[in-house]
Amino acid sequence: MILYEDKALLVCHKPAGIPVQSASVREKDMVSLLRNHLGSDIHVVHRLDQPVEGILVFVKTKSAAAGLSRQITDGSMRKIYHAVAEVTAQADLTMCADCDSKPGTEAAPWHTLIDYLKKDGRNNRSFVTKENENGAKRAELRYRILKYKAANCIPSGDTTLSQEHSSSADSVPKPAGTGFALVEIELLTGRHHQIRVQMAHAGLPLIGDRKYNPNCCADNRQPSPSLALCAVLLTFRHPTTNKPMTFDVQPQSEVFTTF
Repeated sequence: MILYEDKALLVCHKPAGIPVQSASVREKDMVSLLRNHLGSDIHVVHRLDQPVEGILVFVKTKSAAAGLSRQITDGSMRKIYHAVAEVTAQADLTMCADCDSKPGTEAAPWHTLIDYLKKDGRNNRSFVTKENENGAKRAELRYRILKYKAANCIPSGDTTLSQEHSSSADSVPKPAGTGFALVEIELLTGRHHQIRVQMAHAGLPLIGDRKYNPNCCADNRQPSPSLALCAVLLTFRHPTTNKPMTFDVQPQSEVFTTF
């Protein structure tokens, strides 16, 4: 879905499951789809992982690419994500000071995660490591809990969250105090699989994350939901006019409807 287009930019809502750019000519990707729409070339300045949905901006000129790349490098491009996370026993539940606060309000406190991540290219994974580890890169994000639901409060008919363990949430064997949370995340650096790795390390693995959530697909009788991660808001300055631009979308994944 195209959200905005002019002579320099094209902003769209990328669906989950479609890669930004694929090495295979047989696999459709965002770049080839948009090139067919435009009838001309288009340039990638930032990416979303294939299972992640949300806002992406592409550029049509080299000067626009340079302008947006500078904003990404200096941190002035703001990226906000929404995710649904499993709150495990490892997570600190005191973070949820106001679990009914709405997105955009200041009632829910922000919490910062700073880790050092190392990429395993062979297995297409990243992991938290020590700062002085060879190849380690600093990763920073901040998050806040917008809503929280205890596992035993999920209606038995709502299978979007309970299906990872059972068809009925009441029968899910979980440690006391665990449940599910709607999380707002601001990405402050851009590392490989950063949100998924850091949230899992903090005891908040994302629903539908087949790489970093050990409970995903634990019950082979039930299909796993799609990855509950969406780039919901993007702000930057137009690289030609310098005009402030803000785009926002609603997640399409069914799991978000629980909240």
